[in-house]
Amino acid sequence: MSRSTAGRLALGLLVLAVVAVGAVVGLGSKGGSDRLAPGLPRERLSGSPATLTGLLSSAHGKPVLVVFWASWCGPCTKEAPALERFSQSSVGRARIVGVDWSDARSGARSFISHYGWTFPNVRDGEGTVGNSYGLENLPTTFVIGPGRRILAELHGPQTENSLEQALVKAEQAGGAQALTPTPGITFSPWA
Repeated sequence: MSRSTAGRLALGLLVLAVVAVGAVVGLGSKGGSDRLAPGLPRERLSGSPATLTGLLSSAHGKPVLVVFWASWCGPCTKEAPALERFSQSSVGRARIVGVDWSDARSGARSFISHYGWTFPNVRDGEGTVGNSYGLENLPTTFVIGPGRRILAELHGPQTENSLEQALVKAEQAGGAQALTPTPGITFSPWA
């Protein structure tokens, strides 16, 4: 192999590696720096009535969490107890809302009751709101900052600690800077 061919091959592999890393850490093509979170579904399943504007207002300028889940989702059952514990913590109180996605109403209510959830939950029965968020899998948690900006996406089951870390990082970034990826958290390119 000639020196120039080897150089081109190395450059090609480097470009491929950069593209792969960008895809893994969320630097894909999902939007610009002003991506706003769509409103929440109106159908209330449990807890107090929830709107995104109301949730952000009660958080007094701090970021909030919008958690998409479904009763038929195996990983959601793993995450469910941690969500309730987080909602009762000093960090999580009044900063989380669940969105049941593409699910039967009866299954959703049974799931909420089984896990003793006390935080607000709304139903996206047809999946239209989740689709507007660009939802790709469950569970997925969106970190929403002031002005309804989507700051981060957390894919897969989360723990109390990972939820708290996501909010702390979002607060530290002030919603104005990109957030650094950490294991279990995919930060969006529009943060």
